Amino acid sequence: MAHLTRRTVLGGALASAGTLGLSTRRAVAAPLVVSGRPALTHGVMSGDVTTSGGVVWARTDRVGRLVAQVGSGRSRRVIRGPWATPDTDHTAKITLHGLRPGAEYDVRLAFEGQDGHLGEEGVAHLRTAPSSGRQSFVWTGDTAGQGWGINPDLGGMVGYRTMHALRPDFFIHSGDTVYADNPISASVTEPDGQVWRNVVIPEVTEVAQTLGQFRGRHRYNMMDANIRAMYADVPVLAQWDDHETLNNWYPGEVLDDSRYTERRVDVLAARAKQAWREWQPIGDDDARGRRTSDGRNRIYRKVARGRHLDVFCLDMRTFKSPNTAGTEPYRTAILGREQTDWLIRELRRSRATWKVIAADLPLGVIVPDGPVAQESVANRDPGKPLGRELEIAHLLQQIKRHDVRNVLWVTADVHYTAAHHYDPSRAAFTDFTPFWELVAGPISAGAFSPGVMDATFGPQVVFAKGAAYANQSPRSGSAHFFGHVAIAEDGLLTAGLRDITGSVLWSRDLQPE
Repeated sequence: MAHLTRRTVLGGALASAGTLGLSTRRAVAAPLVVSGRPALTHGVMSGDVTTSGGVVWARTDRVGRLVAQVGSGRSRRVIRGPWATPDTDHTAKITLHGLRPGAEYDVRLAFEGQDGHLGEEGVAHLRTAPSSGRQSFVWTGDTAGQGWGINPDLGGMVGYRTMHALRPDFFIHSGDTVYADNPISASVTEPDGQVWRNVVIPEVTEVAQTLGQFRGRHRYNMMDANIRAMYADVPVLAQWDDHETLNNWYPGEVLDDSRYTERRVDVLAARAKQAWREWQPIGDDDARGRRTSDGRNRIYRKVARGRHLDVFCLDMRTFKSPNTAGTEPYRTAILGREQTDWLIRELRRSRATWKVIAADLPLGVIVPDGPVAQESVANRDPGKPLGRELEIAHLLQQIKRHDVRNVLWVTADVHYTAAHHYDPSRAAFTDFTPFWELVAGPISAGAFSPGVMDATFGPQVVFAKGAAYANQSPRSGSAHFFGHVAIAEDGLLTAGLRDITGSVLWSRDLQPE
């Protein structure tokens, strides 16, 4: 029998935003819900919240214009945003500017119908980043994968409830926000004989190929009450990885998979990206991402969180080189040259105490894609950097050369949790400054055992915990994970790894240099 990993358990039964400043018009009284007027179908959320702004999101059941009442205390302002139409899957976003640092905002969101009347109201609570002072965040990845969906018997995706209870200032979803290539069936029999029940909608019963099916995957996850409650209360920094489209994909790939009638991955990825942008609170000028704040359709970005923290959200999928053995003697892409240059430039410019790099993939974990090819940055060769490793080596070298201090990597992807310390004294490549990489996930997908490390950058596995068996369900909570970071007034960073019961498995205080 072939060795079973998370990468092979993928099918079968287990298987316009408006960028607007705040207006000065005084808000009227809170609107009432009126029958026949626009309803909110999947809650509300906020994202990419900085010291002075952020993005708010909602979806309605018909054509409607998103309206936000923004304020803290008695002072409220009204922003009339973009229209939500079938072209955006009835989603809409508004980018907020001019907010005060360290302030609490309850943003009332409702859709205005074509008759001018407001419909159902929801409240997105957000706390802007402090210009100085303490803050905290949680991170994880991997939602509704390997056939484990919303189980009503267990209360849905309870890991989100546990994260929410910690009252973090924001949440990083490190990718695999949906599993478009993993069908979800009504029931799954677990190895111990227990029956896992799933809520099911038509769009999740087969692999996603059409735009409607990709949209349906996001719609499905937002049916979970735990996710909706957390997202209404905790701003999200969303990333994407492979399963938003399909397992291990890279640009230019053509599938050999009988489940797909559309086998051009570039076509599938374009549909997946449109759906992802429509359903994530990430800033752009329309929900299909045709224009961002700098005129580019890109996912990688910096989110400035005040004196002590800048978060650099990477995109390790869009520019990825083909999955080969990874031993090319020349530099191949995981970030791409433009994103790498951007990251080095922004790290150099950052004056924040901590620079958190939110990555889609760990740097040193070996993740095969078949008998020879590698999905991972690591290539299974413990010697000098080759292939994609050369790009990471260049990045690490530049971080050292420009004396960029207090860099922490956080990631998910591999469906277990771990604390990795990278040090040139243990490495084949030595021209870099030691750093930590913390891995946490899955939050609600199949769990697996810890992977094998590549020695090129000298990783030490200080802590690791995974599943008792391959593709373990979230039922027990002991094999599903998230990370938590708290930054104190003086800049001390305390990082912890937890399971979804809330138990702290590993923790470390990191003093800033």
